[in-house]
Amino acid sequence: MIEKRQFYINGQWVDPVAGRDHQVIDPSTEEPCAVISLGGDADAHAAVAAARAALPGWMTSPAAERIALLEKLLEVYKSRLEELAQATSMEMGAPIDLARQQQVMAGVSHLTNFINAAKGFSFERPLGDHDPNDRIIFEAVGVCALITPWNWPENQITLKFGAAVVAGCTMVLKPSEESPLNAMLFAQMVHDAGFPPGVFNLVNGDGAGVGTRLSGHPDVDMVSFTGSTRAGSAISKNAADTVKKVHLELGGKGANLIFADADETAVKRGVLHMMNNSGQSCNAPSRMFVQRDIYDAAVETATEIASKITVGPAAQEGRHMGPVVNATQWGKIQDLIQKGIDEGARLTTGGTGRPDGLNKGFFVKPTVFADVTNDMTIAREEIFGPVLSIIPFETEEEAVAMANDTVYGLTNYIQSTDGARTNRIARQLRSGMVEINGKSRGAGSPFGGMKRSGNGREGGAYGIEDFLEIKAVSGWAAE
Repeated sequence: MIEKRQFYINGQWVDPVAGRDHQVIDPSTEEPCAVISLGGDADAHAAVAAARAALPGWMTSPAAERIALLEKLLEVYKSRLEELAQATSMEMGAPIDLARQQQVMAGVSHLTNFINAAKGFSFERPLGDHDPNDRIIFEAVGVCALITPWNWPENQITLKFGAAVVAGCTMVLKPSEESPLNAMLFAQMVHDAGFPPGVFNLVNGDGAGVGTRLSGHPDVDMVSFTGSTRAGSAISKNAADTVKKVHLELGGKGANLIFADADETAVKRGVLHMMNNSGQSCNAPSRMFVQRDIYDAAVETATEIASKITVGPAAQEGRHMGPVVNATQWGKIQDLIQKGIDEGARLTTGGTGRPDGLNKGFFVKPTVFADVTNDMTIAREEIFGPVLSIIPFETEEEAVAMANDTVYGLTNYIQSTDGARTNRIARQLRSGMVEINGKSRGAGSPFGGMKRSGNGREGGAYGIEDFLEIKAVSGWAAE
């Protein structure tokens, strides 16, 4: 049993002031794999105080020095990839190959992109030729609370940390209590890279305890949160009294519009994307809209692809789907699958219960529903599991209307070989991101959503800007 009860505050590992034990559960076995401490008010306050004390020196340090430390961290991070992958796989259930190839490598990508973006970022700019004596200064927001989820932990930690470092912010990280081990490894890497004490702090805790304390703390200037829309709403309300900046990356219900002229791999690509990470991605294409001309063939293909996906323990090497993170998520997914059946959707593969041969662990069958209507519960709610809903459409206008008929607006997808149509639809879809024909977004592209999928953007220069305040100065003297 791994025991990691300490927090990282003001440059050192310290015992909790008011900690209580919390078991981290391996979702493949349902057995405890580690014990951590969940902090309380005193622990959160100590971390915020350390970040506040470090802020004046850090925010006025030369950007080149902050970039150099980020480059050093990237070196340290790369040297511990396997350790990170093993921790991530064990605590949140990502199959070890996925943890190695996607989970931890996301951190390498984001840190690299922030370093590149930072080197070309102008923190002081002229307003314009019309008024040469006005300057626009970008300065750190201040002390930031970073509250990160369990589903892509290193992805979210590095997206927030890298941007905050470049901006000159100090920070307190509260990782998910479901996946804290990788975050504690990251904190040690920050220490080993030589960041000044107080710039980065880590306190483990749950949302109701440390999360609430941080989001309402008067000495926290900004909260950057990734998680459920419900929790994001609660954080916004708690932060309102102190009028702090709140950045939210929340849920999604992505629409994947597949037209009759889509390439032959479009349906397969959509199914595999949906099932990746056991469906536990906010940008998963969980609603597959298929033009009526190819609908029957698409349902057949989707069913065949999903039924061939194997499910197994996270520690097992190979291309398979692991468990979902915990018993609560497993139960929610089971209830929603049953809801789909009860509301009349046609189950073509998967369903309730564990896959054959697995009688323990939070494993879910890769599930496909056909003949779904956009008003069914499985088409409205974010399931956060390996469940795909297939919905037919006739016209482009109908597809766009149904895609937009959701409270979410994170990522949508378009599959068509008609470039004029894909561009036209991309302009109409109400989402922060649109991906066309399987083309991934480029390095430094902004990640974020509209509507109840949140606000703000993460990644590259756009992510850096979210951690900066804009100061307008007139009467700037020539230097």
